[in-house]
Amino acid sequence: MSIVLTTLNAKYIHTNLAIRYLKAYAEPEYVPILTEYTIKDPTMNIVSDIYQKKPSIVGFSLYIWNIEESIKVIRLLKAIHPGIIIVAGGPEVTYDYDAWLERVPEIDLIVIGEGERTFKQICDWHTGKIALQEVQGIAYMADGKLRVTTPGPKLDLRDIPSPFRFEDDLPNLPNRVTYIETSRGCPFSCQFCLSSIEVGVRYFNREAIKDDIRFLMNHGARTIKFVDRTFNISRSYAMEMFQFLIDEHRPGTVFQFEITGDIMRPEVIEFLNSNAPTGLFRFEIGVQSTNDATNELVKRRQNFEKLSRTVRMVKNGGKIAQHLDLIAGLPDENYDSFRKTFNDVFALRPEELQLGFLKLLRGTGLRIQAEQYGYTYVDTAPYEILSNNVLTFEEIIKIKQTEDVLEKYWNDHRLPRTVEYLVSQVFDTPFDFFQQFGTFWEEKGWSRIGHQLQDLFTRLDEFLRTEDKADMGIVASLMKMDYLAHHKFQPRKIWWKDTLSKKVLLALEERLEHDFPLLEDLSENGKLSSRVIRKQTFMTKTTIDPSSLESGQYQVREGYLITVFRQDQEPSFLFLEEEALALA
Repeated sequence: MSIVLTTLNAKYIHTNLAIRYLKAYAEPEYVPILTEYTIKDPTMNIVSDIYQKKPSIVGFSLYIWNIEESIKVIRLLKAIHPGIIIVAGGPEVTYDYDAWLERVPEIDLIVIGEGERTFKQICDWHTGKIALQEVQGIAYMADGKLRVTTPGPKLDLRDIPSPFRFEDDLPNLPNRVTYIETSRGCPFSCQFCLSSIEVGVRYFNREAIKDDIRFLMNHGARTIKFVDRTFNISRSYAMEMFQFLIDEHRPGTVFQFEITGDIMRPEVIEFLNSNAPTGLFRFEIGVQSTNDATNELVKRRQNFEKLSRTVRMVKNGGKIAQHLDLIAGLPDENYDSFRKTFNDVFALRPEELQLGFLKLLRGTGLRIQAEQYGYTYVDTAPYEILSNNVLTFEEIIKIKQTEDVLEKYWNDHRLPRTVEYLVSQVFDTPFDFFQQFGTFWEEKGWSRIGHQLQDLFTRLDEFLRTEDKADMGIVASLMKMDYLAHHKFQPRKIWWKDTLSKKVLLALEERLEHDFPLLEDLSENGKLSSRVIRKQTFMTKTTIDPSSLESGQYQVREGYLITVFRQDQEPSFLFLEEEALALA
């Protein structure tokens, strides 16, 4: 019997943990074939590849991001080979399974909830070992009627075999994200999240998890993302795992965690700030809203003051990058309230701020209460809202425009100096900058075309000149620094018109050549030549001394920005005041 377990990932670098658990649990009695695709792959290519494996059972792992494309595959596969048993599982079909069986009759069986035991029992049924009604936790149609079997008891996660020991996975570990879970369930009851449905938290075997992590690192895994909904719910457990990862990590490996910020103890952060290597950990913290009334309506307990303390302590430590999440469209969060939420969180200056939009997921409390809050939403995955009783569709469009430039100009870290100046000195609030620029971006049609690095600078320049709010001398100086900071060598082209005369350039070279301490490390045989200066520096006019940026004063001083490019290092900046340059 040939069994295929498959899914359509959002991107090639992603891997699906669920089908690997199913395979590990089914072995050695059954040996499923794992095959993964992406939602961008042509449907016929996927169908052809699965068909050539000659399966009698095909199991699909289904989520909001792949359900619609997966349905196309399922229908074609069933049309080509009606005898194939199609099994669907995953969070997208666990709820409203009756609706899915009606909409997609090509699906033979739907697995409800946790799938390891159930899928193995389906294989037992297919080989004649048990009757179909003995399979625990499935839904199916028989004689035109819906049949549902009772789910079995929750699995003891300590006994589940490892999903990480398959030979075929090993060559791809360095180039793909590896997902790992050390627990299932969530202690919280957020009404927009599927994790709130399962009561309680169950843990895997700690030592087995550590062995898996060692194995993954030994075979080249570089990005390991923990999918536990609240990794730090148990302080002692989190500390044990942090210590283990600090002690045994390999250079270049990064671990990412979903952290609940307001329950993170200061002593834990102090431990990480003192002991964790820079870049080893990344934290994802869901803030969603700072509106207390909104959080109460969605049964989300959150102390934003404590969360802010956590974020600031981590940021001050300089060891761990932080990704903070917001959700637009929650109950009682109107446009002005969301603007405040955005500004509250942006004030923490996270390395990344993810602006998402509420999705009314099947099975969640908010989907059940959709009418109460006046939600209109798309009734196909990902079920994103269009409006509610306090937020119009027009306002959602404005927030979406904000999201686009937030991603390009903050999360991608292309213009950090310039954006900091604009949000702190020019526009009323950070949200106003991103929103107004986002609207301008959309009106120009830039969201429908690609962009290179220099386009980000010229487009921002055009927007700011239209707004006529900023000191464009300061802006130009900051943008030059941001642009040059992205180059390891002298840029082949620049986005601004440089007007330094040959006379000025020669004077700058002479000054640097004789002011030896500025570029001492670039000297050859104790001498600094003009050839080296021309090769490893770039000079341009500026009105800002780079060393003054930390104070946030942005004092105007006419002078010259000298960018120094050193091998395998970030560029560094020097400033020479105009008056200090002798021009005979």
